[in-house]
Amino acid sequence: MTPRLQNPHKLAPASIQAMMALEASFRAGPLEPALMELVKMRASQINGCAFCLHMHATDARRHGETEMRLHMLNAWRESPLYTPRERAALAWTEALTRLSETGAPDADYTRLAAEFSEAEQVQLTLLIGAINVWNRLQVGFRVPHPGEAGRDAA
Repeated sequence: MTPRLQNPHKLAPASIQAMMALEASFRAGPLEPALMELVKMRASQINGCAFCLHMHATDARRHGETEMRLHMLNAWRESPLYTPRERAALAWTEALTRLSETGAPDADYTRLAAEFSEAEQVQLTLLIGAINVWNRLQVGFRVPHPGEAGRDAA
């Protein structure tokens, strides 16, 4: 993969600063850090964003996430490892990340409303929108993820 721009973040500093402020608002908000990382990872899986997957897997581990739950995330519907609240968030993540295909189904919203307060629903929806913007920035400009010493492909 060849990066399309050297550092797209430096080319739009005010916009990146606004996105970082939005991220800070999520950290100060009502959603659990581990849940937010699962949501960011699931959207990044759907969008094929290696940079964001690397970042959010690292952050999820820092918040105590297990390797098994990270490995099983792509198959969360078939795995008993996720709580009803996490399942509702992941279903909403998929619905909004694939919005043109799903139209945000009522069944997914009903599941969301059963597990999240109205304020949490808005925060989660903004979080999903933000990670999709980050994915588009990183994938669109082919921003490479950091490598692991001794494991980078030649």
